[in-house]
Amino acid sequence: MPPVPDAMASELLSRELEGARVVLHSPTALPRASGFLWNRRMVLQVNCRGYVLARHLQPEPSAYAHAPFLEAKIFLQPEVPHYAHHPGRYVIVRNEDGECWSLPHEPLRRPLEEFRFEVEPGRVRWRARQDGIESRLTLRLPMEEVIELWTLRLRNTGDMPRQLSVYPCFSIGYMSWMNQSAAWEPANGALVARSVTPYQRLEDWARVKELKDLTFLAPDRAPDAWEASLEAFEGEGGWHAPSALGPETLAGGEAIYETPLAALQYRVTLEPGEELRWRFLFGPAHDDADIDRLRRHWLVDGAFERARTETEAYLAGGAGCLRQETPDADFDAFANHWLDRQVFYHADTHRLTTDPQTRNYLQDAMGMVYLEPARARETLAFALGQQRPDGGMPEGILLNPGARLKYINEVPHMDHCAWLPLCLAPYLDESGDLAFLDEPIRSRADDRPRTVFERVTLAMRWLLAHRDPRGLSLINQGDWCDPLNMAGPKGRGVSTWLSLATVHALRIWCGIASTKGEEAVAAELAAGADAMHAAIQEHCWDGDWFCRGITDEGRAFGVASETEGRIWLNPQSWALLSGVADADQRTRILEALDEHLDTPHGMQMLGPAYTGLVPDVGRVTQKFPGCAENGSVYNHACAFLVHALYRAGEGERAWTQLRRMLPGPGEEDLVRRGQLPVFVPNYYRGAGRLHPRTAGRSSQLFHTGTASWFYRILVEDLFGLRGCPAGLEVRPALPADWETARVRRLFRGARFDVHYKRTKTTCTTMLSLNGQALEHPLITDIQPGAEHRLEVTLPATPNGP
Repeated sequence: MPPVPDAMASELLSRELEGARVVLHSPTALPRASGFLWNRRMVLQVNCRGYVLARHLQPEPSAYAHAPFLEAKIFLQPEVPHYAHHPGRYVIVRNEDGECWSLPHEPLRRPLEEFRFEVEPGRVRWRARQDGIESRLTLRLPMEEVIELWTLRLRNTGDMPRQLSVYPCFSIGYMSWMNQSAAWEPANGALVARSVTPYQRLEDWARVKELKDLTFLAPDRAPDAWEASLEAFEGEGGWHAPSALGPETLAGGEAIYETPLAALQYRVTLEPGEELRWRFLFGPAHDDADIDRLRRHWLVDGAFERARTETEAYLAGGAGCLRQETPDADFDAFANHWLDRQVFYHADTHRLTTDPQTRNYLQDAMGMVYLEPARARETLAFALGQQRPDGGMPEGILLNPGARLKYINEVPHMDHCAWLPLCLAPYLDESGDLAFLDEPIRSRADDRPRTVFERVTLAMRWLLAHRDPRGLSLINQGDWCDPLNMAGPKGRGVSTWLSLATVHALRIWCGIASTKGEEAVAAELAAGADAMHAAIQEHCWDGDWFCRGITDEGRAFGVASETEGRIWLNPQSWALLSGVADADQRTRILEALDEHLDTPHGMQMLGPAYTGLVPDVGRVTQKFPGCAENGSVYNHACAFLVHALYRAGEGERAWTQLRRMLPGPGEEDLVRRGQLPVFVPNYYRGAGRLHPRTAGRSSQLFHTGTASWFYRILVEDLFGLRGCPAGLEVRPALPADWETARVRRLFRGARFDVHYKRTKTTCTTMLSLNGQALEHPLITDIQPGAEHRLEVTLPATPNGP
């Protein structure tokens, strides 16, 4: 089992397979570190120590391995604490002397001679060595089934036979206050936990009776013994030293309206050099027939291998349009193997909910533009099919006829329309599919066919109609920042950010209208954008930065006179992006960001963090300082800033902030953040002055709109390979210390092998396509299937030698 690192090797973390495998060598240095696996019906967040959070659709999100009592069943949450009874999957091994250890690390927490937590795009695996026994525990998911596929291998590396007891222990947890039990069922060949989802109303039974209320662990060979009661398994020793391991065999107990557990025991002899293998299915089922079907399908020769092949093909179908080679090997590994995977997960599964927030749905589609443009087109059309007759967009997109708006989607926010042109324009630029603008879309709300162009124009008019007398965008109970829920519920409060985003959206749509020859629409929306521009300058500039908004009571917040929440990141980013900030304001904004919000882990969303409720701002001020929207390094907002900085010609600043979105390089940063570089999280902890010990800690939550923006930034801003109706524009902004770089870019079916190099002999960027110099940074007449070599010669520094 020798590791073969090929990049960024260290005692703590290494990469293999050119970065497609990330290996953590300690279960304690980064105890919250995790990876995630998914298919279109389920998602698992898998922790290095063996804790697992799983959600599946039936059709609403549900769990089949539960916390002891209360848990958030609908959404994956940030910074979920791990505890003794946290749902997990473990294997305990006891040798002939009665000594025990566990893989991955929980529940026994005994030090191991060697430990490897391996995360790859299609699997998670632990490898360990202890007392002459080499072990491998592997988890995969099939493509279309809600089931976990586990493989356990044990090998005797010594020269003497070994007598072992092997205990696969999968926690099931508190299932239902109405009805729960568990037992080994020979007829099913599985340990089965049964329950009834609690309900009160008679009419709910029609739904509840169709749920997968069974949880089962099915092995490929019958165990020698088992235990189904968590309480009996733990005894007086607890989860970290279970009393059930004392006797030679487990007691074969049942859970009789008690908390279930799936613990099996195998008593084996391993000869020198011999290896044994077990395979297990773990997951939910509707009834006995469902268990039987799953066992017959998956516990047969070749089934796990088929799942691997199907998953690899599925992930390959979500590969992005960019592959890069730069002086930053760690950054390349993330961008080439993990970023497009995260983008694909979001856009292909819609985050495994039946009513994704409209802004999330649209921004996830924007990411898909660079992976599968045709899929992005379908998503954008589907969203427009739920537009209201007045042009407004719903809080969430209903993905099936039985879905309903829930939770945050029952709260009125005012920003959803703004995302339409912001996410549609990249599709048009990448695909050149201007015909999409003329496609008729029939909305289920008004049943009147309108073209895409007409619907987005109607949405822009909706934004213009929902302004206050000053000409600023109303905020109601929130904009992109969900918990800004008390600033405008009376219908008078306004959002500076949304006003700026509306200006940007209007100007984007003006350009598209002009391209389409709709000059009257372009003039109408341009006038609206200009009026809002003037209103923002008159009412929202605070001297060194733009305020966050004005409350129902007429109080500006996010201003210098406040002691908490003085400055917010989003208005400054979007003032740059929209062009509202003039040259002097831009200078002041950048200075203010550096002074008030910048940290070693990225730019905080606001500062200083709130420490208590501000009644006319809202729920955001009640969140813990430095967490989530209250002063964390919220990567989605950081991505807006990076995009704005690149578009404003601030490439070096942009690169600094972009690189800070990822853990590392260096072990000190990895340990502080506590996250593997296999996804970009929604935030890192902020408020370092208040809480320096936790500053920089990752939320570990991979659900974030950051991923789509990150990918767009790579393609269009950093490497400068941006589509436009005429073709491919080339305007790179590489870091000054990159002397060379190489990118392979797929664009409209053509492949571009792009070579960048810096030289002291030029003061301007020069381009050569297939050996021919280009006079302008635009490549036209692009033919599908063609292959090109593009050479980009850059000045020795971004501003010349």
